[in-house]
Parts: sequence; C-alpha cells; structure tokens
Amino acid sequence: KPCYLFALVGGNLGSIASEFTTMSGRRVDLAIYVEAGKEARCGWAMEALKRSMAWDEQRFGREYDLEVFNIVAVSDFNMGAMENKGLNIFNDRLVLASPDTATDTNLFDIERVIAHEYFHNWTGNRITCRDWFQLCLKEGLTVFRDQEFSADQGSRAVQRIHDVRALKARQFPEDAGPLAHPVRPDRYMEINNFYTATVYEKGAELVRMIATLLGPEKFRAGMDRYFDAHDGRAATIEEFVACFEAAGGRDLKQFMTWYEQAGTPDLVCQLSHDAKTRIATLEVEQVLPATPGQASKKPLHIPLRMGLIGSNGHDVPLRLADGTKIDDGVLEITERRQSFRFADVPPGVVASLLRGFSAPVNLTIGRSEADLAFLIAHDADAFNRWQAVQDYAMRLMIEAVAAFQCGRTPKPPAAFLAALAAAVTERALEPALRAQLLMLPEEADVARVIARDIDPAAIHKARAWLRRRIGVGLGGALETIWRQNAIKGAYAATPDQIGRRASRNAALDLLAARGTADDIARVAAHFDKARNATDEIAALSILSHLRTPERTRAFARFHERWRDDHIVINQWFALQAGSSLPGTLATVRKLARHPLFSARNPNKVRALIGAFATNALNFNRADGAGYAFVAEQLLALDALNPQLAARQLSAFRGWATLESGRRQLARRALTGIAKSKTLSRDTREIVGRILG
Repeated sequence: KPCYLFALVGGNLGSIASEFTTMSGRRVDLAIYVEAGKEARCGWAMEALKRSMAWDEQRFGREYDLEVFNIVAVSDFNMGAMENKGLNIFNDRLVLASPDTATDTNLFDIERVIAHEYFHNWTGNRITCRDWFQLCLKEGLTVFRDQEFSADQGSRAVQRIHDVRALKARQFPEDAGPLAHPVRPDRYMEINNFYTATVYEKGAELVRMIATLLGPEKFRAGMDRYFDAHDGRAATIEEFVACFEAAGGRDLKQFMTWYEQAGTPDLVCQLSHDAKTRIATLEVEQVLPATPGQASKKPLHIPLRMGLIGSNGHDVPLRLADGTKIDDGVLEITERRQSFRFADVPPGVVASLLRGFSAPVNLTIGRSEADLAFLIAHDADAFNRWQAVQDYAMRLMIEAVAAFQCGRTPKPPAAFLAALAAAVTERALEPALRAQLLMLPEEADVARVIARDIDPAAIHKARAWLRRRIGVGLGGALETIWRQNAIKGAYAATPDQIGRRASRNAALDLLAARGTADDIARVAAHFDKARNATDEIAALSILSHLRTPERTRAFARFHERWRDDHIVINQWFALQAGSSLPGTLATVRKLARHPLFSARNPNKVRALIGAFATNALNFNRADGAGYAFVAEQLLALDALNPQLAARQLSAFRGWATLESGRRQLARRALTGIAKSKTLSRDTREIVGRILG
C-alpha cells in the first residue's frame, strides 16, 4: 500500500489517521494520504467521512464492511474522485481545505464528494451494475444519496435549490440539444463520454420521483429489499425498480419510460375556478419534444406535488370532487392530458405547482405578476417561493432583452422590487434562503428559456440592468443585510455562519451593481478585511467585473499571497477568465502562457479554459474570437487529454440556438475541430454529435 500511494501522490507522503466505530461496535481505521506538509488541511475531509459513515447507518442501515478505509489525494486527476473499494482516489481540490484556502462552497463540495464516494461502497461496489448501460443504477442512485446527506447536514430547502440550479445549468441544456440521450443510453462510441449530467443528475431525479410516489416508509422498504436481494451481485435498472414495485405494491412499468426517453418534458397547466360550485379544475398536458433519434415519445409517469393557496395566504385542503383527499399534495400524471377537479375551493386561490421540484420538467402556467408576487410572499413551500422569484426575474429580463434589442428602455420593475424587498427582510427567514432569494437567474439560464436566436450581449445587458435596479431600489435593505450579517467571532462551517456569509456577500454583490465610488470602496474593504476564503473570493469575484484600480490591486495581492498554492491560485485564473470586461479574451490568452498554468493539469484547464468557455458574454463574442480561441485550445488539449477535451466541448452544445451571426462563427469553429485528422475517439464523437 505505501508504495502504491507514493506512486499516486508522486512525492513525499503524509497522512492523518482516525477511527470510526460502526453501529455493530466494530472499529474501522481511517486514513487520508496527501503530499507531505499538507496533512493539516485534511481535517474537514476526515470529519466529512465520519459523518457520511454515520448517516448511511442511520438513514439506510448500511454499515461499512472492512476494517480500513483509505483516501489518497492527487493533484493531476481528470475526475473528482473514484470509489475503489477501501481506497478512494481523490482530486486533491476535493480533500485539502482550511478556512483561509477553501470557501464555504469548496467545503460543501468536499463533504458532498467524500460522501458520494463512500456511499458507492454499497451502491456501486457491493452492488454494482451489470453493464455500462446500467451506469445510472450506481451513479444516479448515489447522487440521490449524497443529495439527501447534504440536505440533512444543512437546510433541506436550500439544498434542493442548489441541486435544481445545477440540474438546470448542466442537464437541461444537454437534454435540449444535440447531446440529448436517455438516462439509460442505448449506444456509445467512447465509454468516457458516458459520464454525463443526464446519467448522474437526471438519474438522481428519477430515484427521487420513485421516493415521492411511494412515500418515505415504502421507499426505505424498497431500498432494503434492493440491498438484501442484490448484495454481491451486478444488477440492472429493471431489478432496482422491481424492488420498489414489490415494497410499494405499485406498478411502475410506465415509470420505466423515464429511463428510455431523452428530453425534458413540458408540463402545460391551467387552473380555472367555478364560483357557484366552488370547484377548481387543474388541466395538465405533458408535451414531449423530439430529441435526436427519438421523434415520437410516450407519455411519462410524473409526480406533480402541488398546493392551492387561499387569499388569506394559507393552503386550502386538497380534496378531489369524488371525495379523494390528497394529503401529500402529489398528483400522478400518466396521460398526455388530464383534469383534476378540486372541491370546496374558495375564490381567489393561486396554484403552487411542482413543489420541491417534484419532477425534472419545464412548467408552463399562465401567471400574472400579481400571482408571482403573492407566491413570493405566501408560498409555504420554500423551494417554490424561491422559484417564484426566479420566474418573476426571468420574465423581467426576457422583456428587457426584447426592449434593448428594439432600442427601448425596459419598464420599471417596481412591483418585483416591492415583493423581493418584503421577502428578504423577513426576520424569520433563514439566512441561507435569503441569500438564494437575492441571486438572479444566470445569463445561461435566460438563454436556455429564450431558446432561439439568442443574443448573449443583450442578455448580459438585461441582467445587469435588473441587478442595478435591485441595488438601487433595495439599497437600504441590502446595506442592512450586509451590516447585520457580519460575523465577529472565529470562522466556523456551521449552517448559520454559512448562511450569514452567503446573505452578506449576495447583498454586497447587488450593492456593487449600483457602481458608485462608495459601493466599489465597500467591496475593496470587504476584500482587504476578509478573514476567510469565502469573503475574500466573493469580493474578488465582484471586482473581477469592474475596470478599476481596486480590481488591479486585489488581483495582484491575491496572486502574491497564493501563487505557491496550486489549488487556491486556480480561483485567480477562473475569476479572470469569467470576467465580463471587454479585454477578457486577451487576458485569458496571456494567462495561458503564465508560468503557473499548465495544459497538462486538468484542474488548471478547467480553471482557465473551462471558465472562459462558460463565460456567456466573452465566449460568445460577436466576432467569433471566443469560439476560435477555445477551439484552438481544445485541439491542442485533445492530444494531451482526450477525455478532458471532449468534456470541454460541451460549451458549444447550444451553438444552433444562437442568432445567425454567432451561429455561423460557432459552426466554423466546430467544423475546424471536426476536420482534424488526429482527433481522438472521445472528441470526435462529441463534436460529431454537436454538429449533428
């Protein structure tokens, strides 16, 4: 073992050791191996491992089965981690942490991935998948398990928001473009390209839907049945789902269609009310767009969790006209069109649909701005309250895009500002949720909703406009949030402190959108006085978009402080590559020749080239220079690391939805890649599918 670990780390070996006592009283020796001198930064990962082991015993009754569990961290690694039995191999960015080197987000990622790889001991190792086509059986299931673990460590509502943000940012675009494939793909050219957001994140959503349909007790019984029946075996998705059919007494044959069909369904809903009969009718239609290789679709089995909120702000008891009570709020959509008639419903109700994001679908329902403001104020479901803010902001930004393209000024968002101000100033609101309410949809989210003839520059302008209006309109409230959430004591990665830092930094960001000298000075002072990486990186991120002396000074200071730390300095690369300033491409070209950058290190590539490729404004420059640069970099990278090159190509997946000028330039860059005679199988498959 020491020789093997030494070879992985590539230098002097250091380690920290601990132990864990299982629920049956056995002692397990734990160890994390890293490069010598970095042992002090392993404490958070070790504690995360212990929490994961204890949680799996309590939640799923799964006890670890060996006498040792080891983790080794390496700096050159294509992936986040691998679940080798008893000896997990990790990218060291997902192990090494301290308050001054790792942000709260970094700590969350470390805890999540440590848990994910540990949970694979049962869902991946003791029970593995029969063949590659069953990959979601271990990955989707284990993502679900790590999401549930994270939810139990902090705020369940905020965790769900985090998961859905990631799903919509990574998986929804995959489902809507040329790379769309079922959760269980039916073919492949290169197996490295199998590790997708659809297999992982959407695979987790399918497990979550089963849990929603069965309820917690029957779902746990189904999991127990799966563990008991398939321990030590290679299983299939059919065998997995059959365990829940038996435990829940349900026929899930139609649900299996989720594993076979690609694409994100649209749920089109309409609510009507008859004042005389006090009957409210919800009409639901599932629209299933065509995807590559699947022109026609079968209707899916969709759990739709909902509520009806009365004018007094309280939920109305759900009872169908035939007398059936809907105590858990879950309707089951199984046909292309269905109607649900609710009895004894007072006038003026507003529908709260898809609570907790009960299915990975796009929801369409005609809502007025007054309805959205009402949901922001009164929805008992925290996720849907956040979603109402997102929907309202999205509507305003899309309207602003159209206005700017026509040379008009967008209408003032007074009603939205009033609703948002009332929500974020509630005393009882948990800080982490307040932070989420203050975060607008990203530019890529707006592009995804617009879906055709996308103008990234107009989207950027619209989002900047709304951020500035919030900063000006809620200035006093934001200053209070920033001031009241300051933490005077020692840093702690507790849910309360994490939420307060997130709220404070979200308020700081919106205040900076006003652009006054005082606002910029506040951000610079926030950077100078930061006593932890979270606050330091938050301030540097804000400064990265400002053409000011404060920005230049902060980046120089950060480089001087962290140039010898290969993990932290990647933040320096990424923030500059993600800047919205006009000179960003020139900066990135220069950084690609920086002594601290290496195209042979996957983390460096993701930090610089990957961050630029996801920079919605500068990657999508109107002159096509962003596309040409990334194509040039990926061709060179393909010779060094085909897996990484193929994954970075996903930045081009939405090229066909751009406006015509950018569309032609992006296609030219992609065609140049495809014509390379030395292209790897990994990259050739992806570029071929993207070009269609």
